[in-house]
Amino acid sequence: MFKKLDILIIRSFIGPFVVTFFIALFVLVMQFFWLYMDELIGKGLSVWMIVQLLMYMSATLVPLALPLSVLLASIMTFGDMGENFELVAIKSSGISLLRFMRPLLVFIGGVTGFAFFFNNNVIPVANLKALSLLYDVRNSKPTLNIRPDQFNNDIQGYSIRVGSKDEDGFTIHDIIIYDQTDMVGNNKVIIAKKGQMIPTADKQTLIFRLEDGWRYDEQYDHGHHAAEYPQTRMHFAKWDKVFDLSSFNFTRTNQDLFKNAYQMMNVGQLKEVLDSFDRNENVTVKSVSSYMAPYVTIANKLKEDTALGKKINASAGGTGTYTTSFIDLIPEDKRLVMLQTASNNIRNLKSLMDNNSLNDKLQKENYMKFSVEFHRKFALSFACMLLFLIGAPIGAIIRKGGLGLPLVFAVVFFITFHILNITGEKLAKSGSLPPWAGMWMSTILLFPIAVWLIVTARNDSQIFNKELYLRAWRAVKGFFSRKDTNLA
Repeated sequence: MFKKLDILIIRSFIGPFVVTFFIALFVLVMQFFWLYMDELIGKGLSVWMIVQLLMYMSATLVPLALPLSVLLASIMTFGDMGENFELVAIKSSGISLLRFMRPLLVFIGGVTGFAFFFNNNVIPVANLKALSLLYDVRNSKPTLNIRPDQFNNDIQGYSIRVGSKDEDGFTIHDIIIYDQTDMVGNNKVIIAKKGQMIPTADKQTLIFRLEDGWRYDEQYDHGHHAAEYPQTRMHFAKWDKVFDLSSFNFTRTNQDLFKNAYQMMNVGQLKEVLDSFDRNENVTVKSVSSYMAPYVTIANKLKEDTALGKKINASAGGTGTYTTSFIDLIPEDKRLVMLQTASNNIRNLKSLMDNNSLNDKLQKENYMKFSVEFHRKFALSFACMLLFLIGAPIGAIIRKGGLGLPLVFAVVFFITFHILNITGEKLAKSGSLPPWAGMWMSTILLFPIAVWLIVTARNDSQIFNKELYLRAWRAVKGFFSRKDTNLA
């Protein structure tokens, strides 16, 4: 009996889980697409390039889609069973809610393990592919688009204007081209009545085949007055102006440049980097004294046989301290040099300490980022189990299936979890909380709620039953109505 019951609950859960996972993933991917739409459109990207980017980004969004789908599927599964009175029948047979949840606990444990494997092994590779590709896309130039009656400056060193374009998209009229490649202004101008835009087969160059035009070339010469610059004017019946379009090509950056980022590392690599931060911190603290030693010489042992040492000892009277001003012990002809040297030493020491402090600050910020990423892989994996422990009892309490009320509860709890997760991450990165506390904050705060919901569901509580609150409202309303009647 128990084996059949376990198979029943798992079968009931897998369907909604798979469907909601792909729905959640699709929504998250579309959110990314709309966020970066302006940077993707108009850059001549191939369909395959966009598909690649969406595939890589889909992989990076799986850690968020999994907990949401687990939460929604668990609420739907247990809500549907409660609505069909299957939970009532199971409880009446003496089977507790926890025993009924046990096969799904094992299944979600497997999902949690898969989530950690995915976060640790697939996400670093997907981040490397996705972020490097996104970087190249965002830094690539848009495709050349010459519009009528507008100056186009996309081709470096040229400003192009066409009066009109025919329907074929290639024939142009009233062309003006300012050639600024000499970096001295608009000293070269090309004007033509008509022409054609002819791209080469390899898309590397664009030919303007111009007809009935003039070329103006003004030669700047520092030996002449501005009004005396020589200008050459040449008429042409047909002339080809060639533009280099190689800068518009989409080029890929070497992915090795991104490999040292914390998003591209697994747990073992992150742990190794964190250990190196600890070792470097000890070295940084010890290096402060070595920075100060050449400048703070008062801490060094003074040789008594030097002239300055003898004067200090004589001023101190053998007591180890002296009452005479230290500057008075310096010969007058050397005091200015001494003061300048001391001032320079102080500035140099301050500069060294500032650089050391800035380096220490940057090291701590990087340490926080790597440590946050280390704990993220565990926290987001355990989130699957946490949200199941919240979703299952909620479904058993509300006793509603489908995508209506369960979706509302799922969205509310997931948004709460996501906000707490983001807040904890920001607090951890700012140093307000230890990295482990920031990344596990959502789990620490929501786990007691999960326990309370499980206890409430076991006791068949009606906390989410609207009839309970309607009866309470009617009772309160009736109480005040009777009170008003008595007063009257």
